[in-house]
Amino acid sequence: MQLIELGWKRRPVVWLSGVRRAGKTTLARMIPGAVYLNCDLPSVGRRLANPEPFYDSLAKGSTVVLDAVHRLEDPSRVLKIAADAYPHLRVLATGSSTLAATRKFRDSLTGRKHTIYLTPVLWSECTANFEIRDFDRRLLHGGLPEPLLSSRKDPAFFAEWMDSFYARDVQELFGIRDRAGFMRLLHLLLRQSGGLVDYTNLAQLSDLSRPTVKAHVEALSIAHAVFLLPPFHGGGRREIVRRPKCYAFDTGFVTFARGWDSIREEDRGVLWEHVVLDYLRTGLDSGRLYFWRDKSGREVDFVIRRPRESVDAVECKFNPDRLDAAPLHAFRADYPKGRNYVVSPLVKAPYVRKHRGLRISYCGFDGLSALF
Repeated sequence: MQLIELGWKRRPVVWLSGVRRAGKTTLARMIPGAVYLNCDLPSVGRRLANPEPFYDSLAKGSTVVLDAVHRLEDPSRVLKIAADAYPHLRVLATGSSTLAATRKFRDSLTGRKHTIYLTPVLWSECTANFEIRDFDRRLLHGGLPEPLLSSRKDPAFFAEWMDSFYARDVQELFGIRDRAGFMRLLHLLLRQSGGLVDYTNLAQLSDLSRPTVKAHVEALSIAHAVFLLPPFHGGGRREIVRRPKCYAFDTGFVTFARGWDSIREEDRGVLWEHVVLDYLRTGLDSGRLYFWRDKSGREVDFVIRRPRESVDAVECKFNPDRLDAAPLHAFRADYPKGRNYVVSPLVKAPYVRKHRGLRISYCGFDGLSALF
C-alpha cells in the first residue's frame, strides 16, 4: 500500500500489474474510500465507453480503482483521459500485463503513470503475514496466495490457472490462436526456468518456428509469466553478450512443470534464485538488473548497474558455506567497482567475510534493503 501512495505523489495514474490471482484485487479493495469499478462487468464497460461523465461526477481528490482495466475496449484511452483532463483524481488501474505494445493498449501513457509490479508473496511476507515458516513449502507451492495457503499442493490449481491464463490473457491481449503450440512452449520455459534462452532449441521442441517462439516469449514477458534477464557485458571478449536467462514468475509453476511433489536439497538452489529475483524486482527498476557469465561457465547470479561504472554483484546460495568465490573474483577482475553480496535464507544477521582480499557481505532479505 505504501508503494501505491508514493506512486500517486509522482503521477496521477498508478499501474498495478501482475499475473492473475496474485492478489491485485484484494489489495485494490483495501484502499479506503476508493470508488471501485470491476472492469470485467459489461455494465462497467458501457459506463466507461465515454468516461467523462463518470470522472465529472467525482469530487476533487477522489480515488478511483479500475480493476482488470485490460478488459475494457480501449483501456489506454480511459486512463489517458483521466491523467490529462482530471489530474486532481488518483487512479489505480490493475491489469495482467505491462502497458506494452499489445493489441489493446494503443498508448503506453509515457509520463502519466507510475508502474508497480505485484510479485508473488515474498518469503519475508510468508513469515510476517501468513505465519508460514516452512521454506520448502514456499518453494514447492509458490507464492500465489491460494496454493501457498493450501495444506497440500494441488496440481489441478496450476493446470486450471494455465488454461485461464491462455484463454483470458493471451488470446485477448495478443490474439494467439495456436493453443497447443503455445502451451508446449510455456511448459518448456517453466521446466527450463533459470537457464539461458535458446530460441532454436525451443522451436524444435515446441514444433514452432523460431520467429513464432520469439514472439510468444515476448508476449509471455509482457504478461508477466516469464522474466527475461539480460546478460551484463562491458566489452570483455569472453562474456556472454546476447542470450538472456528466462525465469518463470513463480516457483510453484516451476515445480508443477517439473513434476515435483517435494523439495530435495539439490532443488533449492535454482528455486532460491527465483525468490531473490522477486525481492530485487520489488525495490529496483528491472532495467538495472542483469546476470553475468563468461564462456568458461563462470557466472554471477545478479548484477545491478549503478552510476559511474559501479556494479553490485549478488550471489544466491541456500547454504552460504558452499560459496565458490571464483566467479566473483573473475567478475571483479574486469569490474572492480561495486559491492558483493551473498544472499541466503539461513543468514539471520548480516556479516562480512573476505575471500582472497574480496569483501563479501552475507545477508538474508533484510540486508538486501541496502541495495534499494
